[in-house]
Amino acid sequence: MKSIVISTLVVALGMLPDALGLFVARAGDSHPPRITQPISFDTPAADEVCSTLQIFPSDNPWRHKIADWPTHPRSAAIVAAIGREKPLRYNTDMAFVLVPANQPRVPVKLLDYPEESDPGPYPVPDNVPIEGWPVSYSRSDDLRHLTLDDVQRNKTGEDADRHAIVVDPAAGKLFEFYKLQKTDQGWQASCAAIFDLKSNRLRPDGWTSTDAAGLPIFPAIVRYDELKRGEINHALRVTVPRTRRAYVYPATHFASTLIDEKLPRMGERLRLRADFEVAKFSPEVRVILTALKTYGMLVADNGIEWAISCAPDPRIPELHEELRKIKGSDFEVVVPPPDYQPPK
Repeated sequence: MKSIVISTLVVALGMLPDALGLFVARAGDSHPPRITQPISFDTPAADEVCSTLQIFPSDNPWRHKIADWPTHPRSAAIVAAIGREKPLRYNTDMAFVLVPANQPRVPVKLLDYPEESDPGPYPVPDNVPIEGWPVSYSRSDDLRHLTLDDVQRNKTGEDADRHAIVVDPAAGKLFEFYKLQKTDQGWQASCAAIFDLKSNRLRPDGWTSTDAAGLPIFPAIVRYDELKRGEINHALRVTVPRTRRAYVYPATHFASTLIDEKLPRMGERLRLRADFEVAKFSPEVRVILTALKTYGMLVADNGIEWAISCAPDPRIPELHEELRKIKGSDFEVVVPPPDYQPPK
């Protein structure tokens, strides 16, 4: 009964305007409700689970507050290499599904990175969404006719990343796949990575994940429940066109042959400048911009410049026009303070 009262209070407070400055409980402060069947991310049931799910310990690098961290000595040059005049943008890409503790585990054939993948079998349900489902498809005149099964089977032959994310809240486990596809013989993927959401343990040094930096994706997604609650309490992931042949904590992998020190490393952390005015933006965008000031964003992959990941949730309004008002020049690269010790 106590947990029900607390949950009700959290929801009630989260609905109040953030201008009131009221305290709202953070995700992970209580145990997620038990689920008995796979739940898609774009549902109230998923919101309830995610709002109480521990997504890594409080001292995890994704949850470091970096507003006071020193500026990188080559910050201006790195920002220029990414694109000072290029706009901030978001991809409605990273969908996920929540599964119960007894979700049947199935084999997934690993094609490209079996030696850097965590072994299966994996709790992949029939309704696992592929990257972009459903919004990126429903908002496209050419793709809106596709069913989830069509997308899982890649009937259009898209040469895309096709990330897929499965979360087991009861076990605190995260399963992420790169280029997941359903075939008549079963599931196949290029890579599979498993993360313990209760631990700060990284991928083995030198290993990739479903992101080129060796990082998890799920902890970095902008989710509907966060925007509704009025707080994102973690860093975001960002893609940039070119990276250096280097990585920095918490990344474990690079994906480049370039050695120019003006290019960002995988895992490089960027922060929205403290003097950037966020009051003129919509509540949803203010939540994102505040997180970028407080927690920043980590370079996670090669791709479009200044692109953060957002759940492809139909309940999230389109944010393109607002986000494009923020330019690369509004960001700076930061480094940990001299006394920083990575959490164990």
